[in-house]
Amino acid sequence: MHCPNARTPVAERVEELLAAGGPLPVVTAGHPVLRCGAEPFDGQLEPALLARFVEALRLTMHAAPGVGLAAPQVGVPLRIAVLEDPAPMPEEVRRARGRVPQPFRVLVNPSYEPAGAARAAFYEGCLSVPGWQAVVARHAEVRLRAQDERGRPVDEVFTGWPARIVQHETDHLDGTLYLDRAELRSLSSNETLAARWAQPTPEEAARALGFDLP
Repeated sequence: MHCPNARTPVAERVEELLAAGGPLPVVTAGHPVLRCGAEPFDGQLEPALLARFVEALRLTMHAAPGVGLAAPQVGVPLRIAVLEDPAPMPEEVRRARGRVPQPFRVLVNPSYEPAGAARAAFYEGCLSVPGWQAVVARHAEVRLRAQDERGRPVDEVFTGWPARIVQHETDHLDGTLYLDRAELRSLSSNETLAARWAQPTPEEAARALGFDLP
């Protein structure tokens, strides 16, 4: 698949984005960059520019707000993503979803594989699909391999909601949106979700809307 702006050097594209200052614009579903798959990071950005880009991703993620952001979501087809989750929610919800606070992390060239057969299904949204959420069944535990922004190896097992974030953001780098994996009968606007399906788990939504859970 042909990526947009493929003839524009990535470093030049990043410099153009950073020149505007502030949070970066998030591209939304329908933009080809979200589907073309990102190229491995191999020094396309020199260290100072990479550091500025990572900081801009962090700022953009916080401003959205979100708990993860992949470079293609700001129009840059590189295998780089950031995540951070303060998990500000009631204890009942945190327990049901396995959601625990995550520090800020930079993932360079990440990949994951399931660590066990268990799957968990919850409503999930995306900054590139604003206004909507749907139930996605994902691996409950994954092994992540990547590098950090300094090139140091990352090899870690994530469980619960952090595992979901890792899968969601890594999928972005492969040209996959969460809707590709979703139970489409569960698709709900944010307003409807808040009014009807705000329970910690999606069991009631599954019964009412007619979809299966793992």
